[in-house]
Amino acid sequence: MQLTAAQCAHYEQNGFLIFPELFSPKEVAILRGEVERVSKIDSECIFREETGGPAKTIFRMHEDNGETKSAAVRAAARSPRSLGVAQQLLGDHALYLHHSKVNVKAAIQGSAWPWHQDFGAWHLDGVGKPQLTTMVVMLDEATEFNGCLYLLPGSHHEGRHQPYWDDSTAYSLWAVGPKEMRKMIARYPDPVPLTGKPGTAAIFHCNNLHASGHNLSAQDRRQIFFCYNRVANHPEEVENPRPDYVRSQNWEPMRLASDGGILESATKFA
Repeated sequence: MQLTAAQCAHYEQNGFLIFPELFSPKEVAILRGEVERVSKIDSECIFREETGGPAKTIFRMHEDNGETKSAAVRAAARSPRSLGVAQQLLGDHALYLHHSKVNVKAAIQGSAWPWHQDFGAWHLDGVGKPQLTTMVVMLDEATEFNGCLYLLPGSHHEGRHQPYWDDSTAYSLWAVGPKEMRKMIARYPDPVPLTGKPGTAAIFHCNNLHASGHNLSAQDRRQIFFCYNRVANHPEEVENPRPDYVRSQNWEPMRLASDGGILESATKFA
């Protein structure tokens, strides 16, 4: 998948690109099935709201080993529509995944994510430069009613903001403070809601400010995140590093897979 000059310029200016229905209904169905299968596994790579409850976040489905491995998700992470796009935007073919995850925003209960930058946390992982980009793939329709992601256009140009630890919601993370966010929202164009049908995808800069609201709907909303980093930008050693599933030590350059890899994975194991 070759990006146009206009798309590259839009990413440079705004910090993100949106691709309506980039993945087909058949591909989405396969990925949903894999999320459902893996969510039943007992693993340290799966976070739940409560013991024995439904999965909230599933890590490390992109690898070819481990309890949460998935051939379909691995193929999706290496597709020309995901890895190929990241290679173009980062100007480097030698990329790896800092981590991948599936976030499940539960019906009625799925709480908000405060405004934050991914590089806010990844810099603390030992990553020196903001040379990462994240592809998100919708497995369910995303609407403002069910707590879609919002992106603040152009906010990546200001670099990394000093984050604070926000544990006010079920999704504790390094966030950007309310006072600073009020200034940022006033300074930039209105936040863009990332809505769309299943299979829609977006890719955004690691310093782009983003957040999401509460899921008020009666259906869960699932999304896959592939967080690409340049191999040359892999983390340096830090004290008390986070686990491998969220701060990968596998820095081997990823190889592009077949564009039909998701469908092929289902045929292989049928």
